[in-house]
Amino acid sequence: MQNNIFSGLFVGQNLVTIKQVDSTNSFLKNLLSNSKPVPEGTVIMAEEQYAGRGQQQNTWHSEPGKNLTFSLLLKPRFLPVDAQFDLNRAVSLGVYDALHLLLGDELKIKWPNDIYYADRKLGGMLIENTIQGGQLKDSVIGIGLNINQENFPPGASNATSVKQILQKDYDLTLLLSEICKKLEVYYLKLKAGQIDFVRNTYLSRLYWLNEIKSFESNGRVFNGIVKNVLPSGLLLIEDTNGQQMEFNLKELKFFNK
Repeated sequence: MQNNIFSGLFVGQNLVTIKQVDSTNSFLKNLLSNSKPVPEGTVIMAEEQYAGRGQQQNTWHSEPGKNLTFSLLLKPRFLPVDAQFDLNRAVSLGVYDALHLLLGDELKIKWPNDIYYADRKLGGMLIENTIQGGQLKDSVIGIGLNINQENFPPGASNATSVKQILQKDYDLTLLLSEICKKLEVYYLKLKAGQIDFVRNTYLSRLYWLNEIKSFESNGRVFNGIVKNVLPSGLLLIEDTNGQQMEFNLKELKFFNK
């Protein structure tokens, strides 16, 4: 289905909107497993997603019709497997740029790929890559963003939405169009070999960058400073003694007091 509000070359040009689904990522992966090819840039958008997933098997709760819950297909076969975190960077930056137009500099990317406003979570993403013959084949990118929802369950105490911040509703399809456009820009930069630009821009948008903050790892709380994200995607933190430590997602918790 062609949508003339989607002004990019391919991301979002094939948009499938569904009323209700367990997970848009699962829906898109099922499409891929069928014999009929799915064009790169295909977006599956759900009005209601009742079993959405985040990082580390977290569940994503979303009020029907209020938020953006969608998945996108990319085919980053130009990226080496050991550089797959660069896709994470490009996607995060596309979402960031679209929302930054509305929300300004309080918006940050919380490593690895959550979107924060001040100290509250606006959304996040889950990227599931298929690797074939040592190369990236397909990437199914699930994105969930709180847009017009005003009330959140007790377990989502640090959640916020664009509506809560700006006190107005936003057209979900128009916002989706803007995200697709910005995301495509960064994806094409990656494809053109502008890796350093994407990495440096991602770092500059990072939550808690160069600030002394508290973290938790293996049950130990310590103070440290986010210094860098390595090419592999590991987070580099320097503690108050000047020692530098590398962490993956499962090894570290941001300790919000």
